[in-house]
Amino acid sequence: MTDKLHFSLVSPAREVFAGEVDHVIAPGTEGDFGVLPKHAPFMSTLKNGVVRVLDGDKVSMRVFVRGGFADVTPDGLTILAEEAVNLEDVDAGEVSDRLQTARQTAQSDPENLVAAERVAFLEALQGAVAN
Repeated sequence: MTDKLHFSLVSPAREVFAGEVDHVIAPGTEGDFGVLPKHAPFMSTLKNGVVRVLDGDKVSMRVFVRGGFADVTPDGLTILAEEAVNLEDVDAGEVSDRLQTARQTAQSDPENLVAAERVAFLEALQGAVAN
């Protein structure tokens, strides 16, 4: 039996995924990084981007995350994301509508950092859905 990596991705709303995989590629703030079974332990902050889960050499799942942390231990990889969206469940039209609303909110109150952050998240999500 081939070695597998135990991977868990959790957001405040729910556990998005937990299981055995071959490889995970995550969007670290200092650059994307990959984690394989028996990887050396480390921690990293995450930027907005796509976490790719691979079984063999095929991407089996793509999850868009809004920030968070990745923790690699001898037990596997745990990602604690501020927000996580499985890209298979995303409707591009809905993202576009939400982005338009968020932009209007941000334009009406340029000092609102939460609104600006939401716009950045939705723009990045829209780009991930398009790819």
